Amino acid sequence: MLEIQGIRKTFNPGTVNEVRALQGVDLTIEEGAFVVVLGMNGSGKSTLLNAVAGSFYLDEGRIRIAGQDVTRWPEHRRAKLIGRVFQNPFSGTAPNMSIAENFALATHRGKARGFGWALSRNLMNPLRDRIAGLRMGLENRLDHAIGSLSGGQRQALTLLMASWLKPDLLLLDEHTAALDPKSAEQVIALTNEVITRDKLTTLMVTHSMQQAVSLGDRIVMMNRGEVLHDFRGSEKKRLRPEDLIERFNQVRAREQLDESAAEMLRAAYI
Repeated sequence: MLEIQGIRKTFNPGTVNEVRALQGVDLTIEEGAFVVVLGMNGSGKSTLLNAVAGSFYLDEGRIRIAGQDVTRWPEHRRAKLIGRVFQNPFSGTAPNMSIAENFALATHRGKARGFGWALSRNLMNPLRDRIAGLRMGLENRLDHAIGSLSGGQRQALTLLMASWLKPDLLLLDEHTAALDPKSAEQVIALTNEVITRDKLTTLMVTHSMQQAVSLGDRIVMMNRGEVLHDFRGSEKKRLRPEDLIERFNQVRAREQLDESAAEMLRAAYI
């Protein structure tokens, strides 16, 4: 379903601000798989999602989604294959438009815009039923501007919009990081429900160890633009948050030793 082959991306190359964000990442995700990407700040996890979404062009490598080579496709063209939820609850929607109008736009994701997106009974009835399932009382507020809602309410609706057309690939970029604990718990429960029900192929980025071990069927751990570990099957099921923390601590300790050795070598030649 998703094939990532040797992708590389360096920002600001040749300058003091150079960042080697992706360094030869290889990753294959089967249809219907729910993969969690875990990493510390600067590990490349969000850059990986942006590369798949088409937010920038790669320096090297290829990306295929649902059998199509999308490496040179711009972001708007990939939108017909991808549903996405951002970290910021106020991204990905039109805040001054109503809940219903935002959903009408979502049903035409990746299509040419025109007058055909107008609200219809065929949309409103299933929309009201689906939103009622959130148990947030929003089914009676479909004419309210989506920008007037809380972050948790908005993120729940954004997840429904992103998955409404059952995309070939669902991208979740730390979509609960900006929420309070109660709202985050509600959105995570909804996330698991939607992905399981619709069997959506999903790539989810998080910094939460607890989310990583409790969700999905695979954990990809990244560090400095590379895939460090790929846990799946029984190995993934046995993992606890403490195990992941220990893995990261081992990486930090090794990097500190490497830096100390480099300093000693530099000192020896001075």
